[in-house]
Amino acid sequence: MSVVALEASASRLVPRGSWSGGAWREGDRMVAEEVAVALTYDFSSHAVLMATPRDLEDFAVGFSLTEGIVARADEIEQIDIVHGGDGIELRMALAARRRSAFTLRRRHIAGPTGCGLCGVESLAEAMRAPRRVASTMCVTAEMITAAITAMPARQSLHRETHAVHAAAFWQSGQGIVALREDVGRHNALDKLAGALARAGLPGEAGIVLLTSRVSVEMVQKTAMLGAPVIVAVSAPTALAVHACDSAGITLVAIARGDGFEVFTHGARIVSAQPLRF
Repeated sequence: MSVVALEASASRLVPRGSWSGGAWREGDRMVAEEVAVALTYDFSSHAVLMATPRDLEDFAVGFSLTEGIVARADEIEQIDIVHGGDGIELRMALAARRRSAFTLRRRHIAGPTGCGLCGVESLAEAMRAPRRVASTMCVTAEMITAAITAMPARQSLHRETHAVHAAAFWQSGQGIVALREDVGRHNALDKLAGALARAGLPGEAGIVLLTSRVSVEMVQKTAMLGAPVIVAVSAPTALAVHACDSAGITLVAIARGDGFEVFTHGARIVSAQPLRF
């Protein structure tokens, strides 16, 4: 795969006023950039999402994988990142074996930041069953706690702007091996998926960490990675719980340094008192 890229700034300093202690003050604040990013395949427009203009090649590869447009990163032969007045276009050239399949299932998406399901053409498509995860990896409560507490130190853009989500991948003995940030939670996970694929890291061997709530789209994308465990700092939706149960994914949410809640496939968490749901 060849990549033609020009990285844009992910944040910007803007003037602002503040009210504190009974007085107004003038100053500046760093805010996250948000731009329209169009994903095109063989010159056919497929999706337009609002995203942070960082790690865009990871975004292109990850979105293509988690949406099932390609099965492997090497099925994208070239990525051109083209900056224009209205936004950024990620132009991808698919391998010949993928072009016909993409033409048959092409759909158009347009929506707000990392909207996930905006623009799908049928209820069946929106409610598609997630891929079943076959990994037999087990974890301990201590691993989960270590993973989630390691995230903040790696979230450089969030510390700068306080306005972005993160998705990370944690492996036993190595800690966090990849982390990506974006104004959209779905985008952050897609960027993570792309980073793992480009590095040749299998999703079956680690934990996906999320700073956001867990919705069904996040489960669907994690299942495409093959990751057996999701750990999130926020709560899941009811549909996400059902999807994790169906996909064989262990869902851990409301995770903090001092504890967490387990919603599905607790038997994967090894402890003196195994969880049996």
